[in-house]
Amino acid sequence: MTKRKRIGILTSGGDCPGLNAVIRAVVNYATCEYNWEVRGIPYATQGLIERKSVVLNRYGLERHGIDPLLSMGGTILGSINKGDTEAQADEVISGYHDLELDALIAIGGDGSLAILHKLAKKGNMNLVGVPKTIDNDVACTELSVGFNSAVSTILDSLDRLSCTAASHDRVMVVEVMGRTTGHLALHSGIVGGADAILIPEIRYSVSGLCKRIQQLRNLWERKFAIVVVAEGAKTTSGESRSYKDALGEVRLRGIGEYVATEIETTLGVESRATVLGHVQRGGAPSSQDRLLATAFGKTAVDVIAAEDYGKMVAWSNHQVVTVSLEKVFQNSPRLLDPNGFWIETARALGVYLGEESEIHSTCSTSQNGHQDNVNIETPETILN
Repeated sequence: MTKRKRIGILTSGGDCPGLNAVIRAVVNYATCEYNWEVRGIPYATQGLIERKSVVLNRYGLERHGIDPLLSMGGTILGSINKGDTEAQADEVISGYHDLELDALIAIGGDGSLAILHKLAKKGNMNLVGVPKTIDNDVACTELSVGFNSAVSTILDSLDRLSCTAASHDRVMVVEVMGRTTGHLALHSGIVGGADAILIPEIRYSVSGLCKRIQQLRNLWERKFAIVVVAEGAKTTSGESRSYKDALGEVRLRGIGEYVATEIETTLGVESRATVLGHVQRGGAPSSQDRLLATAFGKTAVDVIAAEDYGKMVAWSNHQVVTVSLEKVFQNSPRLLDPNGFWIETARALGVYLGEESEIHSTCSTSQNGHQDNVNIETPETILN
């Protein structure tokens, strides 16, 4: 008799909408189609270290016949994004084997997936990755779970801030997340009608930014403006804005206040900075993220069935593909192409993005024939 597979699933790194939808898809498909046992690992690698797991099944995820996971934000398994996992590598590996797992699905960003990939190679762990991050900076995939939902959240905030900006003739500077990339700022800025978008991949000047704002006031007689700034954008002198929290962790924050002050000082126009912060991570997943999460979860199970480990599921050209985790980490983080489609579109509409740009490399095609070279700047990045 063939031994029944036991697979584990965990969420690692910062949370985002859509994680529970991935878990739901994995559990439903693995238990119904393959009759596998699925075990949820609480708090990522900490759960492996402590040898903790909980049996997940389709009916256990439902309450009174209602399936809440598609619309539920956060993660029912909990997550961690701190601690030195590599220092406890042997404990993590032993935990995987002590729980008698045949494979592990890890839902994470480039950082946590990179660490788990190293541990998998060292400890003979069968790993499959699912990309999630509101930053959308995981290489070799056009979309990561959580990105679209975060854009929608920012859009709602920009709509609200535009109303109060117009009422008081103010410049509203909105600082969004994104770490060292500008995907979140660019996409939310376009759909939110921003007049300027400042991202890490393109240099800007205070004079150029203020010139655009002044043009709005003089030529169009529009006395307010919306400026979206990625948290990883630098000052004009090339410095990042950050602070150290009470636990000693360095956090990106402050570039929005810097930009607002520079505008106010240069133009004498009242400016206000708003840091959206973790509100971008919360809330129910959008319809697009629910679709993406479901597709990723289903395909991750198929990858295990084919025993094609060391791979990450990815979105490319309207479909889910698999890419080598090794290739992903060689090319992460995925930066914006400063000459890409959405950048050109924003510029064509008069959005200020800066004066100088640098083109960064993207993934190359893998030897296994999978589509690793992802065009990150085409309209096809929207699920159809």
